Amino acid sequence: MSTDRFSICLPHILKDEGGNDDNPHDPGGRTSRGVIQREYDVYRRSKGEAIADVWQATDAEIADIYRAQYWDPYCDKLPTGLDYLYFDMAVNMGPHEGAILLQRGLGVTADGRIGMVTLEAAKNSNVIRVIGAVSDAKTVFYKSLHSFKY
Repeated sequence: MSTDRFSICLPHILKDEGGNDDNPHDPGGRTSRGVIQREYDVYRRSKGEAIADVWQATDAEIADIYRAQYWDPYCDKLPTGLDYLYFDMAVNMGPHEGAILLQRGLGVTADGRIGMVTLEAAKNSNVIRVIGAVSDAKTVFYKSLHSFKY
């Protein structure tokens, strides 16, 4: 897949994630554009930089975190549409749970590890059907969370 898909998909994810937030009902705590403070602290340390307030994170830092944590290494290998679907799930429920739901939608063993079998199934899939099936499963997953009412 084309590597520019990240720059096409990221604005849609960021729109859904919103801006700065510190909702007491959100287990992530202080958040900016979907990136929690703890994650931003680790990111800054990994770059040899001082800890800073996540609300002050630059757009480039946020994009770098999203690419490294949620886009790479699989989204560029998925067909258009499934790349965004998995990216969104990786951001919102974690890469492992996102992989499991994608694998169930593809009809392969749902082990949470995207490998050759999952990628081949994705390549040969009816993308629209998979998106529909996985979207229904996402709704069930989110409604099962104790924080769903918020």
